[in-house]
Amino acid sequence: MLTNQNFAPFWERNRVLIKGFMVGFLILIMLIPSALVSELVRERKARHEEIVKEVSSKWAGNQTVTGPVLIVPYKDYEKTSDGKINEHIRTAYLLPEELRINGHMQPLEKKRSLYSVLLYRSDITLSGKFKIASLQNLQIPQESIMWQDARIALNVTDVRGIEDQVQMEWNGAKQLLDAGVPNNQLLKEGLSASVAVLPQTTPSFTINISLKGSENLYFIPVGKITEMDMAADWGSPAFDGAYLPATSDITQKTFNAHWKILPLSRTYPQYWKDNGQDLDKAAFGVKLIQPVDGYSKTDRSVKYALLFIALTFTFFFFLEILQKRMVHPLQYILVGMALTIFYTLLLSISEYTGFNIAYVIASVATVSLISLYVWSMFKNGKTAFSFAFSLSALYGFIYILIRSEDYALLFGSIGLFVIIAIMMYYSRKIDWYGARQIPANIES
Repeated sequence: MLTNQNFAPFWERNRVLIKGFMVGFLILIMLIPSALVSELVRERKARHEEIVKEVSSKWAGNQTVTGPVLIVPYKDYEKTSDGKINEHIRTAYLLPEELRINGHMQPLEKKRSLYSVLLYRSDITLSGKFKIASLQNLQIPQESIMWQDARIALNVTDVRGIEDQVQMEWNGAKQLLDAGVPNNQLLKEGLSASVAVLPQTTPSFTINISLKGSENLYFIPVGKITEMDMAADWGSPAFDGAYLPATSDITQKTFNAHWKILPLSRTYPQYWKDNGQDLDKAAFGVKLIQPVDGYSKTDRSVKYALLFIALTFTFFFFLEILQKRMVHPLQYILVGMALTIFYTLLLSISEYTGFNIAYVIASVATVSLISLYVWSMFKNGKTAFSFAFSLSALYGFIYILIRSEDYALLFGSIGLFVIIAIMMYYSRKIDWYGARQIPANIES
C-alpha cells in the first residue's frame, strides 16, 4: 500500500499536470449546460416562428403574382375509327409582349405578446400589351378560335390579401376582375375577366391591385420583356428569387430597385397550347427582413460558449499557479455557470430590448459578478481588474464577430492567434515541473 510519504512526492512533481487535466475535464463538463442553453434558444425561436405563421394566416401569407395571361379557348376536332368526329374544347395561352410592374410596399410590424411579426401592404400596377397575331404560330385554324370566350387571368397566391376591387383597363375600357379563373392547366386560382379580342390587334392593359401579405412579394416575369420597379419604406430588403435587380438604391429607411428580364433568360415560351408550363421557378422579388434577429444572433453567440469557458478556465489556471493560491474545482464550476447564465440573460432580455442592449446588460452583469468573485478569492485588486478587463475584451471581441458575418472567420482567426500568443507569453513563468515550493496549505 502507498503511504502518504510515497504519494506526496508524486503529487508535488505532477500537481500542475494533474490540475491541468482536471481543468480540461471541467471544461468538457460545462458543455452540458451550454447545450441546454442552445436548445432553449431554438425552442424560443420556434415559438416565434409559430407566432409569425399564426398572424400571417389571419392576415395573408407570402404573395406571388402571376400574370396577366390571355387564355383563349379553341375547338379541336378528332375523327374516330368509326368515322365520327368528336369536338373538344382546348386552351391556348398567350403571354404579354411587354409587361411593366410598378409597386410600392408599406411594411407593418404587428406585436403579439413578446414577438414582432413583419407584414406589408402594397399598391401594384401591371401594364403592357399583347400581340394577338402571335397565336397564328400555334397553327390553330382561325375559325376554330373562340374569340368571344377569351379571358385575361391573374394569379395571386393568397387571394385573402386582396384589399379592394381589382380594376383593369383593357384598350381604354375599364372593368373589374372577377374571382376565379377558367378551367386551365396553368393558373389554378385567382382573378379573371372576359375581354374583347380580335386577330391582328395589339391590345393594351393596365391592372391596379392593392395587396397585403407577409414578408415576401414575388412576381413571375410573364412579359417577353419584363421590367419592374419596386420601392418600400424599409431599409433591410433581400432581393430574392431567380433574378436580381439590375440597379438598387438602399438607405437606412428606404429602398428602390429595378429589374429588366429578357426572354432569353426564361425557360418557357411566349405562347403555347393545351399543356401547362412551370412558371414558378422564374419567380423573383423582395423579401423584407427584420433588421434585428435576436434569436439568430443569440444562437451564434452560444456557439462561442466553449471559447469563453476554455479561456476563462485557462486564465484561472494561470492565476492559480502564478499566485500560488489553490482554486477549488467547485469554484471553477461556479464561474462556468456564471458564464453560461450570460446566455440565458441575453436571450430573455433581448426579447424585450433587442439584441444589442441585451448584450451590453448581460455582459456587464457577468463581468461584474465574476470579477468580484475573483477579488474575493485572490484578495488582489490588480488581479480582479486585469480579469475584468480581459473578460470585457473577450465579450467585445465576440460581439464584433457576431456583427461582422462576412469577416467573422478572418477576425476570429486573428483574434485567437493574439490570445494564444498572450497565453504563451505568460506561460513562460509557470513552474510546469513543480520544482518550486507548493502552497503551504497542501498536506504533505
